[in-house]
Amino acid sequence: MLLETLILSAREIRRNFLRSALTMLGIIIGVAAVIAMVTLGGGAQKKVSADISGLGKNLLMVFPGARQRGPTAGAPNFKAADADALARNVTGLDAVAPMASSPVRAVYANANWTTSVSGATDAYFKVRQWDVSTGRVFDETEIRAGRTVCVIGETVHRKLYGSQDPIGTRLRLGASSCQVIGVLEAKGSSTFGQDQDDVVLMPLLAFQRRISGTDDISVIFLSASDGSNIDKVKAAAIALLQQRRHITQGKTDDFQVQDMREIAALVAGTTALLTAFLGAVAAISLLVGGIGIMNIMLVSVTERTREIGIRLAIGAYEREVLLQFLVEAGALSLAGGLVGIILGLIISAVVASFVAIPFVLNLPIIGIAFVFSALVGVVFGYFPARNAARLDPIEALRYE
Repeated sequence: MLLETLILSAREIRRNFLRSALTMLGIIIGVAAVIAMVTLGGGAQKKVSADISGLGKNLLMVFPGARQRGPTAGAPNFKAADADALARNVTGLDAVAPMASSPVRAVYANANWTTSVSGATDAYFKVRQWDVSTGRVFDETEIRAGRTVCVIGETVHRKLYGSQDPIGTRLRLGASSCQVIGVLEAKGSSTFGQDQDDVVLMPLLAFQRRISGTDDISVIFLSASDGSNIDKVKAAAIALLQQRRHITQGKTDDFQVQDMREIAALVAGTTALLTAFLGAVAAISLLVGGIGIMNIMLVSVTERTREIGIRLAIGAYEREVLLQFLVEAGALSLAGGLVGIILGLIISAVVASFVAIPFVLNLPIIGIAFVFSALVGVVFGYFPARNAARLDPIEALRYE
């Protein structure tokens, strides 16, 4: 009986192919939208995690300024002595990297580009896990003496030098200049849209003497060693800075320590929530597709009333008629689900390649979307199938 039902259903779908295709369209769009939204959301979440991990391992960032007022509002900047104190007195630290930055116009030959010039120590390359693609980083002598050497990012390299090798050239930064000794590996844009390669790095002392004219430090990067308790390291750093900045109990800290784990969890949670929301919105089109199946099946029942009457009159059971229409509805929704999955994956792959995010294949979501599309067909096809099965054979044979 089941084989006969499948054959009859396939014949009916093939006979009205255009109508069947239009019936499947709602399911196709719904499944494709769900697959595309969830797949792209997973890729975006993976890229965010990778970008944040690329900022540095076990990283803490210390900024002057209370959290609610912004990083620099009304608070004294750090000094090199603060970074030295953290390195000496906080256990569990692998590296401490003070840094100061300022926007400066860089000029080489006939090209110029406004970029961010930062003063840092060699520890900065360690905490940020950033190597050079060509050349080298600062050595200890250059850092201590404050020599005017610099390492440039890939964006600065491209804007000022093009395909030319910059190693050994003199780069003018405002009223000063530096000798280029290295080019950083490209990191691309950060999670927050900032071009990480648009930077020039100098020894901290050289930057303070030649660019900023002060001994201020705008941020201190702390890298906790492997196996250490980051929460304890963070608490020890806060306690030491409170002591050095004379912040008594009950008063608001005039600095903030940001844990990259917290930022990563916040961004990942936000991305996951947005993906779930978009997926839920896209899933609504599956219900629309289900309603389309129900409408078409009702029309089909009306058109085939005499056929149903003949089947019932020659001895077909109600359950056989019910099963036939349910199989037709299920076949339409399953076929639409399969096409939707393929279309959704193609759209996801194309968009992911275009916006430069990883293509993350989410097999559970694909399975859920496929099963849900089948359920939509069966649920919305049941009412027309029941109506067909309950037709009075005599009345059905009289129907014109």
